[in-house]
Amino acid sequence: MHNPIPLVINWHLTEACNYRCQYCYATWSPPSCRRELIHDPVKATALLSALYQFFRPGNQNNPLAQKMRWSSVRLNLAGGEPLLYSDKVPSIVHQARDLGFEVSMISNGSQLTDELLQNLAPQLTWLGISLDSAIPAANRAIGRVDRRGQLVDLESLAVSLAKARQAHPSLQIKLNTVVNQLNHSEDLTALIEEFKPDKWKVLRMLPVVNQLLAINEEQFAAFVARHQALAKIICAEDNQDMRESYLMVDPHGRFFQNSSLIVGQGYAYSHSILDGGAEAAFAEMSFDHKRFSARYIPIHTEVSA
Repeated sequence: MHNPIPLVINWHLTEACNYRCQYCYATWSPPSCRRELIHDPVKATALLSALYQFFRPGNQNNPLAQKMRWSSVRLNLAGGEPLLYSDKVPSIVHQARDLGFEVSMISNGSQLTDELLQNLAPQLTWLGISLDSAIPAANRAIGRVDRRGQLVDLESLAVSLAKARQAHPSLQIKLNTVVNQLNHSEDLTALIEEFKPDKWKVLRMLPVVNQLLAINEEQFAAFVARHQALAKIICAEDNQDMRESYLMVDPHGRFFQNSSLIVGQGYAYSHSILDGGAEAAFAEMSFDHKRFSARYIPIHTEVSA
């Protein structure tokens, strides 16, 4: 087995978002109870506890313990847009840390005020920002615009993140870019350098829910090759790299996977973690621990086309 790595669990807090990205993955089939757990503090707390107890380092009852080692457990809060519930997220972050989780978050950046950043930054190990294009027209076409027609002011966001990192040097910044039909020919080098992220995750649009804006392997490879100057921070993931390689929990407290389903038909789900426990729910899912681990093993060669 490889040296210990962080085990990352992605809890998608909500399907709600102020954007309507055409390729969006955040669409889940509702269970019998449609209420998202973020709106029920008791159930949200119970889910956090169940996840930590099952995935905590050293739990030999977890079947992954026979296949890999992890040094810590990181809870990554995602959406939708988690900061639409900025009144609830800080409490979830604090509870998770009290249990033993490291905590990170992914946001579209539209709700990140300086005040909220200063509140969250000391509690987060990573803050991820979804960023697809430097061109306003492309962002509008993708759907990265709210109902009032407002786009994120990327320059102001970069300044705010720089201030947060200066005040809290342990905070690491990651940018996520979904490469699709509307941005695959773009050169984002200048924009990425403006943000100075510790990591840039470049994802080929994955047709889980639909095939809108999908690109082929050659288009994705060309995008990655165009950004060779940023090779040291790029983590490029093609479709096969993403399948069954993430630990994911939906807004209703079920594990889910982008497994070998018919393209465009959605996800595979477990039963509720709160109803039957994390161990029973996890046993219902497929998870490729080798692909997961490969994401966190340093690669010292340059990114290839």
